[in-house]
Amino acid sequence: MHGEETKDVIDKAPDKAPSYVCGVSDAPLLGITIGQALDLAAQRWPDREALVSPSHDVRWSWREFAQRVDALAAGFLALGLERGARIGVWSMNRPEWTLTQFAAAKAGMILVTINPAYRLSELEFALAKVGCAALVTATAFKTSAYMEMLNTLIPELAKSQPGALQSARLPQLRAVIQIGGPKCPGTLAFDEVATMGGDRHRQAIAQLAAELQFDDAVNIQFTSGTTGSPKGVTLTHHNILNNGYFVGRAMKLTEQDRICIPVPLYHCFGMVMGNLASVTCGAAMVYPGEGFDPLATLQTASSEKCTALYGVPTMFIAELDHPDFASFDLSSLRTGIMAGAPCPVEVMRRVNDQMNMREVTIAYGMTETSPVSFQSAVDDPEERRVSTVGRIHPHVEVKVVDLEGRIVPRGVRGELCTRGYSIMLGYWDEAEKTADVLDAAGWMHTGDLAVIDDEGFCNIVGRIKDMVIRGGENLYPREIEEFLYRHPKIQDVQIFGVADSRYGEELCAWVRVRPGETLTADDIRGFCQGQIAHNKIPRYVEFVDEFPMTVTGKIQKFVMREKVEAKLGLKAAKTA
Repeated sequence: MHGEETKDVIDKAPDKAPSYVCGVSDAPLLGITIGQALDLAAQRWPDREALVSPSHDVRWSWREFAQRVDALAAGFLALGLERGARIGVWSMNRPEWTLTQFAAAKAGMILVTINPAYRLSELEFALAKVGCAALVTATAFKTSAYMEMLNTLIPELAKSQPGALQSARLPQLRAVIQIGGPKCPGTLAFDEVATMGGDRHRQAIAQLAAELQFDDAVNIQFTSGTTGSPKGVTLTHHNILNNGYFVGRAMKLTEQDRICIPVPLYHCFGMVMGNLASVTCGAAMVYPGEGFDPLATLQTASSEKCTALYGVPTMFIAELDHPDFASFDLSSLRTGIMAGAPCPVEVMRRVNDQMNMREVTIAYGMTETSPVSFQSAVDDPEERRVSTVGRIHPHVEVKVVDLEGRIVPRGVRGELCTRGYSIMLGYWDEAEKTADVLDAAGWMHTGDLAVIDDEGFCNIVGRIKDMVIRGGENLYPREIEEFLYRHPKIQDVQIFGVADSRYGEELCAWVRVRPGETLTADDIRGFCQGQIAHNKIPRYVEFVDEFPMTVTGKIQKFVMREKVEAKLGLKAAKTA
């Protein structure tokens, strides 16, 4: 929303304290790199479990994990990868993913996290945009045939010398490193890479530890926007290591804790709030499986005696509603994080009572802010934890502003802006788009509408833009619209969110067909299959002659939403 459309949601109020909060803490920011944090963990807790993945028969101590990371980092150098090189990882949750995350950081490389749901056009865009020199990829998972897709995208791979790829479409990509098997022609086996580094490479890794700076870029995560194509959010060691550290502190995590992590590693929720919280606090990273499965999550949380559990609301609902739920002993659980989407009140109460997570916290943020800016405390009253996203994180500033950029009084809604150590360097190779959201004073404009109350608790009340949040995943209509515009029979299309009792929101498409052509909803879904991620494929498709518009010609998506919800009787889960 812009201009007159936003005025009705950003109010004015009498003089009160301004909507500005700053997180104070007795704990200073960590002035180290991710590699140094891992070395420290291996020194402090050498024999405690660091990474547990029962389905992969992995149970590594911090000492063993650090040794494996060093070997892989040396292997990356042996492959000819240099400091600053971008290395992609395209896989579900596996121990190899996490080894790659830490090894890339130790070798001074930039980890490019690629959504495992990506299909051909999205994968090609991501690899080309940031110029990945290497890609660590899974072989397959369920319906995702990763190697098959790569061979389609890079026909030269099968006949290339491993590590010396020359691709016409992706000229900077030199190496494809394959997790699992059977091994495909032209690839390097993941386990082999860790054996490739010699003494020279190991010495180089040790030397890099002193040379790398915590302000160096270490991670690129793709997030979409209203401009259509995804943008590469560039984050530093300082950004994400500290955010993981303070997320862990908010849950009072120590080396006695064990975090069950069923959320995706490619997203900040898994790799920062999970893995980096663990390395800074000493907690064990416990992976219940490659993809989310409620039964596997319950089994793992119970058998591994996890003390913390992460998830978006839909994950917790699936666990609570599982027919075997009552058979699991979850008495070890204490805390965790529910984030990614508004938390239904009833779900929060059931998680507190039935899962023993009386200290569960709610977190809010965005990829551009590493991600967390607000988090509830373990001892906040239940009412506060279900109705707000908590209070400001340490060392972070937030203000709420009106359309002119002026701070509004407490209790008044406006746009949430964030500043501090957690703000991204920018969007990779997108100076103009970076300037659109990062202002001259260093404030990140989130596009979210928020209210901060007199006690400093924040409530997210809407979005200025029309982003759709489906089951904790941010989906951007413009990106899907631009893909559908490629269909020769579609004249015009609008994508918007409609209420859904399970996912919070689902996608709906309104389509105008070219004169003389006919299309069905199945035709449109079929066109999307295998090209864009399954969660971006519209659940509802309506064929219309025109779209509702303002006098000035702006599309009124809220009118479309209301019509579809009324017609189909759609309702969202009740939230506080």
